[in-house]
Formats: sequence, C-alpha cells, structure tokens
Amino acid sequence: MSDDASGAETNTDAPAFETGRYLYCVVEADETDEFSETGIDGEPVSLVASDGVGAVVQPCGDAYDSDDLAAVREWLLTHQEVVDAAGEAFGTPLPFRFDTILKGDDDRVREWLADQRETLADYLDDFADHWEYRVSVTWDEERIREEIASGDEELADLRERIEDADEGTAFLLEKQYDQRLGERREARRRSLDERLRERLGPLVREFDDGEDEGGLLGDDSDSVVDVAFLAHEDDERAVGEALDEIAADPGVEVRFTGPWPPYSFAPELDA
Repeated sequence: MSDDASGAETNTDAPAFETGRYLYCVVEADETDEFSETGIDGEPVSLVASDGVGAVVQPCGDAYDSDDLAAVREWLLTHQEVVDAAGEAFGTPLPFRFDTILKGDDDRVREWLADQRETLADYLDDFADHWEYRVSVTWDEERIREEIASGDEELADLRERIEDADEGTAFLLEKQYDQRLGERREARRRSLDERLRERLGPLVREFDDGEDEGGLLGDDSDSVVDVAFLAHEDDERAVGEALDEIAADPGVEVRFTGPWPPYSFAPELDA
C-alpha cells in the first residue's frame, strides 16, 4: 500500500457536496485570533470564530473514506497533529471525531457556533487546563511467572505431582497448573491496576473506564495495565512522581505520556 494519502481511492458511495468544512476541534478563541496549519491532503487549516468560541476547520468537498489503510492512518495522524497544535495555541480543545464534516462554508460554521455557543463555552470552561494522560505498565513475564510459582503452595504441589505422574495424568495436571498460574497472574495484574489507580487517585479528576483505544490510532503495546485519565496540567509533575513507586517494582516498566487533548473524555460533537 502507498503511504501517499493524496493518491487514495475514495469510496464512491460516500455523500458528496460542493462546499464543506472538515472539523478538527473547538477552542476558546476570538474573531481576531489566527491559526494556520496544513491539514489532511495538504489542505489549509484555519480558525473560524464567533463570540468567544472557534472551530478549527479546513475546506473539503467529500468525506475522507478509503479502503487504503495506509491512507486512512495518514489522515488520522494529521487529524491528531492539527488538534494537538490547536491545543498548544488556545488551550484545551474539544476534539471532533475523525471525518466530521459540516456542509457549507465558513458562514455556516459561524451559524453552527452561534447556535451551540452556550453548550460549547460550558464544555470549554469545564475542561480548561485539564488534559488527558496515559499510563502503560509492562512487566517481565518470565520473572512474574517464576515469582508466582515459587510463592504458591498449590502450584508447588501440582508441580511435584506432575513429575511423579504418568503421561496421561501429567497432561491433565499440567492443564490444572496452567489454569492456576493464569488465575494468580490475573490477580497480580488486577492488584497492580488497583495500586496504580490508588496512587493517582488524589491527582486525577476522572479515569477513563471504557476500552482505551490510545487516542485516534489505538495502541498495539504488550502492556498489562493501561490507564487513561484526566488531570490538571499543574499536577503533571506530581503524577510522574506518584508513578515512581510503581516503576520501582522489580521487572516492571511504566510509560507515562501526555498531555493530550481529552479524546477519551470530551463530549461527542456532531455537525
């Protein structure tokens, strides 16, 4: 597949329109504010503002739909990069879902902003200076399994019985052993997750208890615990310090990323 998004073959069944605005996010901004970025397919990105709220948009004449996965990934990356840039320029943004399009020109965007102004302003005020952070915890799988096996009497007993059993019995005991080991591993993983949340709790406004998709692009890591949460930017250093206690566990590694726009917590904005 080609990495060139501009060469993607679009879905002819997608609804077409003469004039539209692709929507990236909503920010707190005035009519005098300016914002310029390069968006999807190299289109210019600008700010359309009205009465204290602004939409970051680019012109478009069709939906961004393709069977080319490389092209779609490139579009997603660009979407996220533009929203990140808007957050740096104006503070915490309210991101739109990928491929949210408002039919019409900039005047139509202003009409939509005016119609939704009170709701958007309330959300922007509520999320002000709060960002999404993500923590992924991995561990040394072999080390963890060895620690569990050495400290569990039932597993030790099963291992002795396996060594003395005939082939058929040993096979059944091995399955019991693997099941017990898996249960003990899951118990340790849950305990780690609980410790992590307990450490972060005083600093976190809200945890994301849904399925964490790692933002727009997802997460293909082999982590055993993933946590996304909303926190005030002033608490970022304290969050990192709280994670040091978890990272001190032998065989455990902690990856802390952010700040990100509140992808997992912002309301779904439709146009």
